[in-house]
Amino acid sequence: MLKLLMVFVGGGLGSMLRYGAGCLIKTPNAQANPLGTLAANLLSVLVLGFTIYVFGNKLTLSAHLKLLLVTGFCGGLSTFSTFSYETFELLRTGHVYWAIANIFV
Repeated sequence: MLKLLMVFVGGGLGSMLRYGAGCLIKTPNAQANPLGTLAANLLSVLVLGFTIYVFGNKLTLSAHLKLLLVTGFCGGLSTFSTFSYETFELLRTGHVYWAIANIFV
């Protein structure tokens, strides 16, 4: 049960941070915000890489903390569904170049 709680808390925090990044970083299209999602995905990769490096080489990471940080937080922060939705919305609203940039960046 504690493992599920760790994923739940980490995922909630990561999702809130992703939403906050989208609110802080504005783009021309209000329906989709690829720059906010890009920032969240980059931050997630940095946190994941840092966690794996530090706890893989320097310190021991407990299974519960790993679930909180890696599975929960990074999973909630970077999400393929947000990327897919925003790309679709960019295409639907005529922002083809933003959609293409979103896919290739």
